[in-house]
Amino acid sequence: MNHRTELGLAITPEQIAEMEAHANDIDFEAAAREEKATRHDVMAHVHVFGNQCPNAAPIIHLGATSCYVGDNTDLIILRQGFDILLPKLANVLSRLAGFARQHRDLPTLGFTHLQPAQLTTVGKRATLWLHDLLMDERALRRARDDLKFRGVKGTTGTQASFLQLFDGECIWVGKMSFEKIFYFFISGVCSSGDGEKVKQLDRLVTKMAGFEKHYPVTGQTYSRKVDVECLNALSSLGSTVHKICSDIRLLANMKEVEEPFESTQIGSSAMPYKRNPMRSERCCSIARHLMTLANNALQTAAAQWMERTLDDSANRRITLSEAFLSADVILMTLQNITEGMVVYPKVIARHIAQELPFMTAENIIMAMVKAGGDRQVCHEKIRVLSQEAGAQVKQHGKDNDLVERIKKDPYFAPILGQLNDLLDPRTFVGRAPEQVLEFLEEEVHPVLENYQGLLGGSVELNI
Repeated sequence: MNHRTELGLAITPEQIAEMEAHANDIDFEAAAREEKATRHDVMAHVHVFGNQCPNAAPIIHLGATSCYVGDNTDLIILRQGFDILLPKLANVLSRLAGFARQHRDLPTLGFTHLQPAQLTTVGKRATLWLHDLLMDERALRRARDDLKFRGVKGTTGTQASFLQLFDGECIWVGKMSFEKIFYFFISGVCSSGDGEKVKQLDRLVTKMAGFEKHYPVTGQTYSRKVDVECLNALSSLGSTVHKICSDIRLLANMKEVEEPFESTQIGSSAMPYKRNPMRSERCCSIARHLMTLANNALQTAAAQWMERTLDDSANRRITLSEAFLSADVILMTLQNITEGMVVYPKVIARHIAQELPFMTAENIIMAMVKAGGDRQVCHEKIRVLSQEAGAQVKQHGKDNDLVERIKKDPYFAPILGQLNDLLDPRTFVGRAPEQVLEFLEEEVHPVLENYQGLLGGSVELNI
């Protein structure tokens, strides 16, 4: 769509064409030399761009401040960063959902305080991971959608520098496409008019950048609280990934679940038998760094004086980029993990067998009472037998023989025929299998519907 712009500043079509022709001819070496001399990154590029566009040089960066270019660009990049991360997070959700469904009814020991507790299922544990990742998906999407454009605000946010360009005259600047108007924005060129025309320009530049709204008030910069919200979402994702991968590392130690391990992969230079969970360890390592960056953004926002101080600049150049890069690598690595996780049901069953006899005590008591026994007498007998069996495990390194001790005790003869049923692990997982299916259907799948066409493909680690 072409626009005839009559906002009052004499900008010729030739100047626009000249800037457009050199928009991608960025001479970084010349800019580096200019920055060394001026100690100002934006002005270095303005000077170099002006040398490339001598006719347009007098109007480049007119009415603008560095943040007119830098902050607006940052907001575009932040949104693009979320657009890259969200589909990757969705792919992790998709892979993990398949894992949860596949293992929804496989009993496994639950752990509280990292001590054996009541049974759950492998799939149900995976839904706990999924639940937190869904929270992260909502947080990242909200942070992305809440981003607005800084727009045309001037040096302290008052738009005064733009207003001063207005002379009340209306000078035709020719037909301009959206793309050409965008070059106005990138180079800092301003058109003129009255206050309403400043607002019009603000709206136009905002729309050109692909945003529906701009921040209604700013200082020289957009509020650094915006960065806080973005990094809070990203660091929270880091917390989730760290928890998931810590669980996988613990399960690998128990030999119940392992991350992928290639046939030629080496676990240790000294111990050839080792299968170290290096993917999960890598995720935890980078996630810890990501989690620290949220505090950095908070400190930066808190340290801004009045309309702006420059002590945000160097910090943000590191913090924002590292946050998105860190989130990107842990999501890709986690997808690789979830695409190839290996479960060892027989190891899980052996661990259950070591603990389940203790967990069946209440069920055995109930069965004995139904068979006419005394609850208190039964409780005492099981207590004594449990202590004896526990001593065999802890002091002698033997298997848990509580069930055999119960079978040999004549007191429990009335329920011997029920013992196998009472010891079936499937009777101890409650509604876990149903919970998995319900959670996937009601919570996970509706979110994945938003990413149709973006799911698929696998991640292969290069290092």
